[in-house]
Amino acid sequence: MARTFRVAVAAVALIALAACDGTSGTNGTTPAATASTTAAPNLSDHESGPESPIAYGLFVPAGATQLGPLFRYRSAALIAAYQPELQAIEAQRAADAAAKVAEDEANGTPSPTPTPTPTTRPSPDTFKLIGDEAPRPDTSISLMRIDGDPSDVVRRMLAQIDAAIPDAGLVLDDLSTYCTSEERRITGCQVVASGATEGKREIRVSLSVDTGNLATRTAPPGALTRPVMQLTVEYVGDPRAGQLGRDTGKLGDVADIEKMPDRSGLIWPKMDLDADLTTPLVNGWVAPPSVTLLLSGYQPQFVAMTAERAVDADQIAEQFALANSRKGAITKDVVEDLNSVSTMYSARGKGGAVARAVYILSARGNYTALFYTPAEK
Repeated sequence: MARTFRVAVAAVALIALAACDGTSGTNGTTPAATASTTAAPNLSDHESGPESPIAYGLFVPAGATQLGPLFRYRSAALIAAYQPELQAIEAQRAADAAAKVAEDEANGTPSPTPTPTPTTRPSPDTFKLIGDEAPRPDTSISLMRIDGDPSDVVRRMLAQIDAAIPDAGLVLDDLSTYCTSEERRITGCQVVASGATEGKREIRVSLSVDTGNLATRTAPPGALTRPVMQLTVEYVGDPRAGQLGRDTGKLGDVADIEKMPDRSGLIWPKMDLDADLTTPLVNGWVAPPSVTLLLSGYQPQFVAMTAERAVDADQIAEQFALANSRKGAITKDVVEDLNSVSTMYSARGKGGAVARAVYILSARGNYTALFYTPAEK
C-alpha cells in the first residue's frame, strides 16, 4: 500500500535555507530520525508504476515507482538557440506598435493607454510568439523509489540505458562497476552514458541511486526506508536538430538481467526508518507545512512535493532559485504542454553551484521538484 508523508511543523518559513553551502544525509549534517505514528493519506494519485514512459524508449523498470510526474524542461542550450528568433519577433512587434502610435498622433488621434498585463501564475509559454515552432523540452527527470530487489531494479535500468545507447557498453552483471561500498554494503551508485540512439539522436543518460545514511541507518524523507533513484535524460546534440520529429524512438533488444546474476557480491544496507520531515534538504531547504513531501534524496540532492494550492507550489520553486542565486539573478522558462504547464527556475550560486526548480500545474495536481548540485571542490 502506498503511503505518504504530510509535513507537520508548528511554524516554519516558506523557505528556510542554511547559511552555509552544506548538504544533508551522507555528506552533511546527520538528519533527525524519528518514527511517525500519524496515519498518512494515500499516495496512489501521485505514483506511476512500471513501464511508465520517460524518454527515448526508457521507462520505469519493474520493481520501481515514480513519484510525481516526469519533470521536463528546456536546457540552457535549447533556450539560447531559439532566443534570437524570439527577440526578433518581439522587436518587430515593438516597432509595429511604435509605428501605430506615430501614425495615430500624425492623424490627431490619441493612442489608447495600454492596459497593464496582470501577473498570473503560471505565465504563458516563454516562446509562445513563435507559435507551433516553439521548442519542446529536451531534458526529462524521473524520481523513483525502489520497491523491489534493488540489485535487479538497478540492473534493469542499466539494461535499458545500454539498449537506448547501443555503443554505451555498460556492464550489467557487476554492480561494483558503478556502485561504491563500505564493507560490501552499497553506499550509492552513479552511471553516466552518452552516445547516439538508433535514431541518431545524441543523448546523455545519468542514473544515481541513494541508499540512505549508512552510519545512522536512516533513509531520506519519503523513501519508506528504500533506496531512491534519479534518472536524467538529456538531448545533447544540435538543439534545433533535436526538435525534428516528435517520436524520440523505441528501445531495441533489452538484455534480460535474470539470465546474468550479479557478480559483485555487494549487499544493500537496510535502513531502519526515514529521516524526520523537518530534515534540511537541497542545500538546507526545509519543507513548509503547505506541501506533502513525495520523495527526496541526499546524493544527488533533490526533493519532490505536491501542494494543494498552485501559488504555493510555484512560489516555493521561485524562492528556492532566488535564495540560491547570486544577486537575485535567475532564469525562468515556461513550457505549455497539452495537459500541463511547466515552469523552470534556475540559478548559479557560489563557486558554480547550480540550483534548479521545476513547478508543474496539471489536472493531476500541483507539483514542485527542487534540485541542487554543489560546486565542485
